[in-house]
Amino acid sequence: MKTNTAEWKFPVESCHAGIPLGNATTGLEIWGGGDKLKITIGRADFWDHRGGMKWTEKQNYRDIRDCLERGDEDGIKAIFASETENVEGEPERPSIVSVGRIDILLPKDSTLRRGSLDPRNGLALIEYEREGRVFVIEARMDMESQLFHLAFPESGFEAENFPSWNHLEDYFRSVSMVEPHVLPKSAASRGWIQRLPADPGICVGYLIDDGALWGTTALGSDTKELEKRVEAFLLDARGRGAANLAESVERWWTNYWNGVPEISIPNDALNYIYTYGLYKFGCFTNPSGVPATLQGPWIEDHEMPPWSSDYHFNINVQMCYWPALKANKPEHLRPLFDLVWSWRESLAENARNFIGVDDGLMLPHAVDDRGTFMGGFWTGAVDHACTAWVAKMTHDYFLHTGDDDFLANIAFPFMKGAMRVYEAMMEETDDGALTLPLTVSPEFRGARMDAWGVDASFQLAAARQLAERLISAAETLGTAPDPVWEDILKRLPEASFVGDGESAKIALWDGQDLDESHRHHSLLAGICPFDSYDPHSERWRIAAANTINNWVEKGMGQWSGWSMPWASMLHSRCGNGDMAELTLEIWRKVYVNEGHGTLHDVRFPGFSIMGRGGIHNTGKFREVMQMDAGMGAVAAVCEMLLHERRGVIHLFPGVPSTWSDAEFARMPVAGGFLVSAKLAVGIVVNVVVESRRDGILRMANPFASGAASVKRANKKPRIVRSPLIEIEMKANETLVATDERNL
Repeated sequence: MKTNTAEWKFPVESCHAGIPLGNATTGLEIWGGGDKLKITIGRADFWDHRGGMKWTEKQNYRDIRDCLERGDEDGIKAIFASETENVEGEPERPSIVSVGRIDILLPKDSTLRRGSLDPRNGLALIEYEREGRVFVIEARMDMESQLFHLAFPESGFEAENFPSWNHLEDYFRSVSMVEPHVLPKSAASRGWIQRLPADPGICVGYLIDDGALWGTTALGSDTKELEKRVEAFLLDARGRGAANLAESVERWWTNYWNGVPEISIPNDALNYIYTYGLYKFGCFTNPSGVPATLQGPWIEDHEMPPWSSDYHFNINVQMCYWPALKANKPEHLRPLFDLVWSWRESLAENARNFIGVDDGLMLPHAVDDRGTFMGGFWTGAVDHACTAWVAKMTHDYFLHTGDDDFLANIAFPFMKGAMRVYEAMMEETDDGALTLPLTVSPEFRGARMDAWGVDASFQLAAARQLAERLISAAETLGTAPDPVWEDILKRLPEASFVGDGESAKIALWDGQDLDESHRHHSLLAGICPFDSYDPHSERWRIAAANTINNWVEKGMGQWSGWSMPWASMLHSRCGNGDMAELTLEIWRKVYVNEGHGTLHDVRFPGFSIMGRGGIHNTGKFREVMQMDAGMGAVAAVCEMLLHERRGVIHLFPGVPSTWSDAEFARMPVAGGFLVSAKLAVGIVVNVVVESRRDGILRMANPFASGAASVKRANKKPRIVRSPLIEIEMKANETLVATDERNL
């Protein structure tokens, strides 16, 4: 695998353009210029939990539907009015709190020149020049504790506190926060403690000794105890030494990269997206850390994080974790599942209050780490595909790992709870079909009174895939599937349409065509991610093509950064590899800043108006960093090489016409298979499948001749001439397939 070492040219003007180090709990962003090196420090679990909305009987389906059908906007606003709005001294909703930074003053006449980061070992190098000589600073973040270390090549540097209070004093005072407590400047420790009114405060502590800075973060409510704990931790770390830390960090990264699929493709930009993206994924989803939020541990010091850096479940959290199974890192998903499962009592209460079922689960689209509903956005509250999508993730985890206990104790109960809410929302039409009378297509028309309709295709796809998965899971567990799940598959529409016959298109909801550029590709979710139909099948071919053409026609003018990798995946699944590649290249140019930071909005006007105003608005724009698009881009590269459609593996389905050669090794698919394949001179020449457990391999025949020679240990080669290669494999068995004409 190419290392694709990341490079920075100083000065670096913003924290989100800096060099990122992180362990999913604490994050560092290294930036600055001249003789000042800035270390912005974030903490992914530093929450001010005040505010937000408790879901009550007021937010019930009957009254919400009544207000929407009557067009009663005041009624909807009243239903979703939060008791925490406009309360003096209180925030309206929970939020991660900005921490601050440490400013390093280098020796006199120093000038920062460049930086680099090796994804293989998490080592950042920062070069500065002084008196014609080049000096190198080494920076590391421990992956098993909240310890960070900077080793300086010479003495004479100083460090200064810069808590976020310096930027945010007015806001902090407005929500009843007090100024930080500064640790006494001593040889043992420096730093500050930022206290919170109702939650544990944070201590940023560091000591300077023998040309090194040892730093850490810690949470706690007792200021004196927190100060002592941090000081003792730093003294112990210093006593164990820098070599011990370096060994620990390198060991973690070596273990992380072990098992990650290797790829070889003739596109340096996509190679970089894959490798550097997986580095950030490791920093962002470390299983010993905090489950990934919008920004993870990389919280800016100059303002409160956008959208509270919370958990958004209408695509953002899901996209943040898209690389997990593709990269053979399913264990990185468990902290998220454990967190969501810990909310099950409140999710059950949400379902009772919303729809009146006692055995349902309902997850709002935006919550804090306690599952508290952020409130206000009514369309996000009724978007039940948020719950169904997380249910899908839990089942995908089982399909890859074969963890029967997880299926029985978490995935299956969660899927059933999600489905119970859909079941209660369904009604029977006059012709005997099932319908979902009140549905939304995420973020289409925002929270307007016309931002809803009957049978949104997004919700239909989510509900149907959930029914399929429940039936499959029940069979795996040896229990009888609930007949209602089969009934849903028989009577609930697969999608809503506009037009018919040769002009049919998938609709956002009944009668609603995509009539403008829209950042959420919800009407195409049946293709990806829900995979509820195959766009290449005879039944769907025309409607899918018409829908894609209309989607392309409406353009990218209102897209966000995370829209791009999802679009690339859709193009891969429709066999348009050239556009799959170009979309990722555009994303990297338009939605990634000069320091490789992934952005919600475009870097410059003219491509999309999302967050940027118009073409003549050329002022300085707010830089909103989110992690979702970068993680989605990693998965999109994988999808070009390998993906599954309706349970069938497809090789090189999104490869551009310009790629003559490509290769990947040991990429996981559902069923516990690891697939390796090689493309040479534009044709597939070799496929190797390893089975980690008993299962049935279903793979589209990838060979140009249509005849696959399949070889298994101690068995004669078998020639398969059908479009589908379907073979039962045993655990630890290897299968090699080649084109018969190459024998």
